Amino acid sequence: MNSSHTFTGGTSASAPYVELRQTLPSRVEVISPFVDQFARFVAKFRNAETSEETVEIALREALANAIVHGNREDPSKRVFVTCRCTTDGEVSITVQDEGQGFEADEVPDPTASDNRLRPSGRGIYLMKALMDDVHFERHGTVVHMRKNAVDRSAIDRRAG
Repeated sequence: MNSSHTFTGGTSASAPYVELRQTLPSRVEVISPFVDQFARFVAKFRNAETSEETVEIALREALANAIVHGNREDPSKRVFVTCRCTTDGEVSITVQDEGQGFEADEVPDPTASDNRLRPSGRGIYLMKALMDDVHFERHGTVVHMRKNAVDRSAIDRRAG
């Protein structure tokens, strides 16, 4: 994968964190290797019984949207990804593309009967369904997603 990355650390208001920053080329084939790397990164901070898969699916959708719809697979454009994991398990992801943007409110509802058979249009819906918070900035060229911290006491209660 032709990309660059950095790791940083710090402390947020809630807990200490580690951050991964990556610049990706606008090529669909980089999505899976990056998400695999991301999954290993996140697994260090979230309990195996929690649903990292939901975070991974949301990230895949955000990356696909940035590369395909945002940058239109233009090899001269990049996608910038920041993943922050706190020591208590909160995951925050920002994906930014270099495209023209879009109006998130104007994206058709994929659950509407007229849109169910469309071959695309489910990415934003999935991101919002799987993550605890999703919002767009800069006319849709930046998406912020967050999965809340792991409630370890709830996990312990289920196990016990």
